[in-house]
Amino acid sequence: MRRAQDHVGLLVRSAAERVAGFLLALANREGNATEVVLPMPRQDIADYLGLTIETVSRTLTQLENAATIALPSARHVVLRNATALRGLIR
Repeated sequence: MRRAQDHVGLLVRSAAERVAGFLLALANREGNATEVVLPMPRQDIADYLGLTIETVSRTLTQLENAATIALPSARHVVLRNATALRGLIR
């Protein structure tokens, strides 16, 4: 039930907030890991977050350019600055 409530909360946020929240949720499931493997392709992430695939890709690139995350591969994300990610979420 808690996850469903969190997911509904994601849908009223900006794209950056949604993507940051998604990445942090994945990290939390792994015990606050600093590296996560995306469990689905970007199109599915976009659908899950209520965004377009272009917006998800653009947001990930913006986070990478800001040195908040690193994207060594399409499915592997390194959280370089989890504090900055948390700061994006209202």
